[in-house]
Amino acid sequence: MARSRPPFHRLTSAERRLWEAYPTGAWVDLREGHEVDPSSGGPWFSEGMWGRSRVVRAEVISALVLDRGVGGSARVPGVRLAGARIVGDLNLSDATIEAKVHLLDCHIAGTVSLNDARTRGVRLRRCDILRFRASRATIDGLLDLDGSTVHAGVRLDNAHVTGQLRLSGTRVGTPGEAPYREPGADPLEAGSWNGPEGSEEPRTWESVALWAGGLAVDGSAFLRDMRATGGLRLIGARFSSGLYLQGAVVTADGTPAVHADHMQAAAAELGVGFTAQGTVRLRGARIGGVLSFHGAVLRARGRVLHLSHMQADELILLPESIEGEVNLGYSRFGVLFDRPDSYPGDVRLNGLTYESLRGPATLADRLSWLRRDPGGYLPQPYEQLAAYYRRIGHEPDARRVLLARQRARRRTLRVPGRLWGRLLDGLVGYGYRPWLAGLWAALLLATGTAIFTQWPPHQIGLDESRHFNAFVYTLDLLVPVSVFEQRGAWEPAGWTQWLANGLIAAGWILATALIAGASRLLRPSNAP
Repeated sequence: MARSRPPFHRLTSAERRLWEAYPTGAWVDLREGHEVDPSSGGPWFSEGMWGRSRVVRAEVISALVLDRGVGGSARVPGVRLAGARIVGDLNLSDATIEAKVHLLDCHIAGTVSLNDARTRGVRLRRCDILRFRASRATIDGLLDLDGSTVHAGVRLDNAHVTGQLRLSGTRVGTPGEAPYREPGADPLEAGSWNGPEGSEEPRTWESVALWAGGLAVDGSAFLRDMRATGGLRLIGARFSSGLYLQGAVVTADGTPAVHADHMQAAAAELGVGFTAQGTVRLRGARIGGVLSFHGAVLRARGRVLHLSHMQADELILLPESIEGEVNLGYSRFGVLFDRPDSYPGDVRLNGLTYESLRGPATLADRLSWLRRDPGGYLPQPYEQLAAYYRRIGHEPDARRVLLARQRARRRTLRVPGRLWGRLLDGLVGYGYRPWLAGLWAALLLATGTAIFTQWPPHQIGLDESRHFNAFVYTLDLLVPVSVFEQRGAWEPAGWTQWLANGLIAAGWILATALIAGASRLLRPSNAP
């Protein structure tokens, strides 16, 4: 079947070459003899490197990929164009596109729109684009914007990419920045863009560089070495083979640098050069493998990492530098790999659970870690850490953690409770150091034995002859209930009577502290 005639009165030489090459998908390279830098596209109608010989109207490309120009005769149709200056908006919204679109080193002055479209792979590599939209689009294959510059944001919310998403080396601005426009086209002045489809959220939308809530990518998403001057909004996104942001630099103003609540990913690599100026928020995210911040640079006013209510097999929190509060509350990690300087400010730990801890942190570092929660004393972080030490067989460390918990709790009590707590701590270490009671008893026993040997008491009953033993007498005073029948047989005289009464009182106090400590130690809540 003969190919239909172009539905245009006149085609430029570049357009005619593209029209002729489309049926076989052959490349049309307009870069021959030119040094191409798509980001230097203006002035628009200069006869230099972006002269008329390299102009292709967006409507011509639309006509081709919508099969208006080939009449069904194409064998392997496709638009493969390099080094062109494309004028106007490339609007393919709501279309079903069977041909592939591959643009290389092109300058696109308008919007590339694939909203609600269904298409094969789309590749816009090293291109200079005003804005890119593919909301709710289904892209069967690769979506590739590697090395491109998108001045007014990328929108991929609720899109589905069956292959990979590639934005490596891409530079992305925000709709709030002043975008350029082709002379003669409808003006779009700075600040006039009010969000998606005329929404009433200009501030949020205008500060987001990549708007991809609900995005589903069946392959991997590579955003390595990206440069974004606004936030990355990935709420509810799904990356079946992982999200990779190594080397990316995200600078957000007034919004999170990465907002990925409830995101799902096989892995998330935000390390080795990843830099975020703003909060990284993954509240409620589910990471099937490793979530890594190894070598990242993280800065934010207030909270720098919001990782609460999430799950990951392993969290590697070893940033190169970090400034701000870290929130790990109510999250579940198989392995938490960190070090003491991973938390430069406050850290929220209530509800955090983990199977294993890795890193150079000592027990003292871990106790300092627990004390830095801005919520004050909370029992669960102490119990979780103690359970971990017991699980790996470090019972002494577990007891030290639980003793630290009691000391932290004491600071929340009123004066009588604090006084009683200090007494229990000093005598038996809240039951976690029962050997202290033995030391106190030995000290009192030695003191009483020495004094009563020097100043022995008088025998009460003179009808029988008794031999006085200062050690046994002192021991009988310290035991709450007399078992050696020494108290009733001998009566101290003078000031030693005060010593005897003090030993009796000390015995009762030690016994009470031991019983209180033992009951606290045996509570089920302290069990691993």
